Amino acid sequence: MRVGIIGASPDRGWAMRAHIPALRALDDFELVAVGTSRPESARQAGEVFGVPLAFADASELVRHPEVELVVVTVKVSAHAELVRQAAAAGKQVYCEWPLALSADEAIELERIAGGVSAFVGLQARYSPGMAFARDEIRAGAIGRITSVRLSSTRSKGSTEAVPGWTAYTYDQAAGAGLVQVLGGHALDLVEYMAGPIGRLTGHATIQHPRHVVAETGEPIDVTAPDTFDLIGELGSGAAVSAHLHDGEAGVPASRLEISGTEGSLVVDSIPAADPSATQLQISEYAVRRDGEPLRIPDRYRTTADLLPEPASVARLYQQIATGNAPTFGAGVRIHRLLQAALTE
Repeated sequence: MRVGIIGASPDRGWAMRAHIPALRALDDFELVAVGTSRPESARQAGEVFGVPLAFADASELVRHPEVELVVVTVKVSAHAELVRQAAAAGKQVYCEWPLALSADEAIELERIAGGVSAFVGLQARYSPGMAFARDEIRAGAIGRITSVRLSSTRSKGSTEAVPGWTAYTYDQAAGAGLVQVLGGHALDLVEYMAGPIGRLTGHATIQHPRHVVAETGEPIDVTAPDTFDLIGELGSGAAVSAHLHDGEAGVPASRLEISGTEGSLVVDSIPAADPSATQLQISEYAVRRDGEPLRIPDRYRTTADLLPEPASVARLYQQIATGNAPTFGAGVRIHRLLQAALTE
């Protein structure tokens, strides 16, 4: 499948760190086009990534006949327009998470993309450890699920100075804060592992109300929560709780505990030198049943030669190739859960 990536900055960003090395490792995909917001950076991206087609106008990339799958890796506020263009051109589309700025916008994007294959970047579920643990649960290893507890941090720490390129994420209106990003991945993972959530209440707070841009000292007034607590029930009646935050990482940075009538499973993130590699949707995991470590079979390790960030995205591309990746419908479901949790 021939791929064009919108948001392929040659200097930094999720496309450079994750999507491009992931695609290079997969035989079923070929990166044929990159797009950025400026002609100079587009040319540079084409040269750096060795891609024949480079565009400063996203609409040209979307319409190009060589591009079969349009990948959207830009700020959330720009997702809607790019998805509209891809759908209008009849192209398959893979949009990074969060899908939209709101549940209503996500519903509209699902409608617009109804005539094409449209996928969303909810990849936490495909970690080898999580996939293995899910199969154990489905095989009856712990009986009927009675409770699910998740804790996770994005490991940003409590320092006041933050990189300038992250400043926009501290603005609630940007739709890229803890609640939307980590909250969305967390809820998708819980439902994938344990079943649909039937009732959910959330509480979000700001613990660090001020940051400064590290490069300039410019102040940032924080409006996006950095702590998010959730409590509720699965449709089956099993209890669900989650504590998500941006603070200093403990060990493990992420933990999922699922208890049942016949045992329990604990899935812990594996420590990494780069704190970002321990985020919920990126990390590699170890699994224990009733306190005893379990060996994850090799068949789950389909991206073993990649670093954690590209490996997590490569696994989602593999699901796209087989038609099993999360669709925009899955994204709408998570946006609705987040909205309900904060308005309950």
